[in-house]
Amino acid sequence: MVNDNDVILPDDAWLAVPDLMELTGASLPTVKGWLQDRELVGARRGPNKAVMVPASFVTAEGPVKTLKGTITVLSDSGFADEEIIDWLHRADDTLQGGSAIEALRQGNKTEVRRRAQELAF
Repeated sequence: MVNDNDVILPDDAWLAVPDLMELTGASLPTVKGWLQDRELVGARRGPNKAVMVPASFVTAEGPVKTLKGTITVLSDSGFADEEIIDWLHRADDTLQGGSAIEALRQGNKTEVRRRAQELAF
């Protein structure tokens, strides 16, 4: 398992469930559904080991639309949730936006998913 220090995001780049609810206006059951349906993945962080999600995974409307399929591809390749978070945030100057998550946020899912699929081989 990845420790808090291994995840490349700073502490202020994470959202707890109440933060997700406030940002999106979604109810608790809706946010829990996003996590259960793997539209979002998170990591247990902080002294209370609360589930937290990278802020980059969410917009005011909810989860980044193209994230779920990418999470599925990476999960099918054997990645744990923390590894998915790391991979999506890893700096990559060859992707638009400089990382896989930024490329997804900009609507460029094809190249991100192609690279994610290559990881399975």
